[in-house]
Parts: sequence; structure tokens; C-alpha cells
Amino acid sequence: MNDFLRKRFPNAVRPLPRDVYSQITSYRHGERLIWHQHRHGQLAFAVRGVVRVLTSTAIWTLPPSRAVWLPSDVEHELHAVGDAQICNVYMEPRMFPWDWVRPTVILVTPLIRELAVTVGRDGDSYGPTSRAALSVPPLLGVLRDATALPERGVPVPRDTRLQAICEHLMNDPASKLTLDFWGEQFGVSGRTLARHFQMDTGMTFVTWRQHLRVSEAISTLALGSSVAATADAFGYASPSAFIAMFKQVTGRTPQRYLADA
Repeated sequence: MNDFLRKRFPNAVRPLPRDVYSQITSYRHGERLIWHQHRHGQLAFAVRGVVRVLTSTAIWTLPPSRAVWLPSDVEHELHAVGDAQICNVYMEPRMFPWDWVRPTVILVTPLIRELAVTVGRDGDSYGPTSRAALSVPPLLGVLRDATALPERGVPVPRDTRLQAICEHLMNDPASKLTLDFWGEQFGVSGRTLARHFQMDTGMTFVTWRQHLRVSEAISTLALGSSVAATADAFGYASPSAFIAMFKQVTGRTPQRYLADA
């Protein structure tokens, strides 16, 4: 939203039904929760399928083994990849289990998953002694003990030239176009673009492209594609070369990453 309009018409403060509130919603492939923000924090993860989380600074594509924490006032959008069931746990600021000021990824353990889903189950029958209410304290306890994972997602550059390159690669992750090629299109050197890539994203162009390919590969694999077919579609000479790249970025093979929880 335009900054002037954002100040003129600030977000409405819509209180949660209770301090910690969970919703589990089913979505069909491609459905989105479009850009929005709110003062309460949000923990989002897929119970089934894959959820893609977008902010103004990064993109995460998360299997059920990962959740992202979105602090207050972080503008975001959620996409269902495949038919998905997404759990969103909303919290009033005074209940936050962490003081993280940036979106952060955690591992979704079976206990976290079960407690978060239980908190959202009772609906209108919610009361002080309901299973949902009794599950809130242990949920907050296990979340406080959760460790942030070093998963930055795919950083979104601010430079419009780099954004054009990113859009091309999102449409064609197998693209092998170099920064020298792109420099010719923009009237600058490839070295200049490389320097801006490092400044804008904290990554080299090659590293950024690997992170994007992993993000897109998670979506492709979640939709039922085999590792071999995904490797071929992304321009790798062999499945083993693709697996090595995936493991270099995530620390796990594709199969282990998607199943790890």
C-alpha cells in the first residue's frame, strides 16, 4: 500500500477471539491469502501439502516439517501448493513466545503440530477446561524452547533490475542466462549486477539461484514430481547433481527434507 494511504488509513485493530487462537483451513492448489498485515503474531505451517509464505523481503516454501513465525505488522501472503491444509496460530503480542523481530523458521515437531491443531479444534465449545484451552500453555512452552533454523528463504532484492532477473528465474528455474547477459540488457556490467546482488540479498547470484531452485523444487516435488523429473526440469545433468545442490542448501536430501519432522 502507498505509504501516504497507509498512514491515512492505518490497519484496523481487530482483536483475536482469545489471546492464542488457531485456525486450520483447507485450500485447493493455487489458492492464496492475499497481502495483509496485523498486530498479532502468526505461526504458519502446512498440516498437509506445502505452504509458500511471501513477505516484502523473502519467500519461503515450506513442507509440513517447517513453520514460519511472522511478527507483528509484517506484511505477508500465503499460497497453497497442492491441495493443502494450513494451520495458523495467532497470538496477541503479550503472549509471544519469542522476541524475534524478523520472520523466522522453526522445525515443526509432532508435539508442536498436535498442540497447535488441538488449540484450533474446539470452536464454539472453547472454554477454560476444554482441550483447546488446556493445550495453550504447553504449546507456548514448546515454542519457547524451539530453535530458529538457519533458513533465510529466498531473499527478494530491492533493485528493479535484479527483480526482473528474479522474475525470469522464477518462471524458468533452469535458465542458465548469466549476469553478463543481463548486464547487456540493462547497460551495465555483469560485475556491477553481481555487486548489487550481494548487497541486496546477502548472497552471490549463484547462491541465490540455488536457493530459488530449491524453493521451486519443493513445490514441484510436493505436487508429485519425482526427483529425477525435477532434476531434469531444472537443468541438472543427473539426479545426483540435483540432490547434491539441494543438500548443500538445506543440509538434507529432498526426500529427507520433505519428510523430516
